[in-house]
Amino acid sequence: MSRPLPQHTTSRWSKSEGPGPSRVLRLVKFLAHGGVASRRKAEVIIGNGRVTVGGEVVKDPARDVDQGSDVRVDGSPVGVEAHEVWALNKPAGVVSTAREPGERPAVVELVDSEARLYPVGRLDAESTGLLLLTNNGELANRLTHPRYGVAKTYRAELHRPPSDRDLERLRRGVSLEDGVTAPAQVKRLKAREVEIVLREGRNRQVRRMVEAVGNRVVALQRVRFGSLALGRLAEGGSRRLSEEEIARLWKDAEL
Repeated sequence: MSRPLPQHTTSRWSKSEGPGPSRVLRLVKFLAHGGVASRRKAEVIIGNGRVTVGGEVVKDPARDVDQGSDVRVDGSPVGVEAHEVWALNKPAGVVSTAREPGERPAVVELVDSEARLYPVGRLDAESTGLLLLTNNGELANRLTHPRYGVAKTYRAELHRPPSDRDLERLRRGVSLEDGVTAPAQVKRLKAREVEIVLREGRNRQVRRMVEAVGNRVVALQRVRFGSLALGRLAEGGSRRLSEEEIARLWKDAEL
């Protein structure tokens, strides 16, 4: 039986954030601003012939369109909706997907919004803490792309106290099956608790890094994403970010 979902907490509603859409946009950017997908995924959608403009299939991502162009994906109209960015304190057992076909709740169910939100990166089901959700594909792409190196801070409780040598190995980078990790900031908080700051986002990276030095993560929480801190947001709680907070995220992503 699935447990009841926590109540939502919200901040004030803000206007469209980040570089706003102009009157005429390239098709790929129009789809990203419309919350369809990131620009990279939107290019694939266009290339697969799933997009029509004025009733005709268009495969050129640079095609100029505007709100009156009747842009559709798989027959459904696309408009440039107001952008939203939300912070969520993800509980354990909730999956970081837009929707979940199984019994486990998905993160979008914890956010009180009618927008087509999707998570910015992921936390595995058993990890907790700060997760961002948005319908702004351009911002999501910049916050997660390794090129921009936006820092993400985690607190990890380990199975046993790590040695100083273990911590130094984590700082320098460890060898995983998908390559050596980039240098990380690592410091000891308590005997078995460490803080790790990463600027890349591989799948289950913190857990795999700790396993590479012969230890195991018992509990993992993300406490910061770029300039945004988890703060006192209650577990399962969510809030819409202010324009000032979103502007700082754009700055984190070098724009």
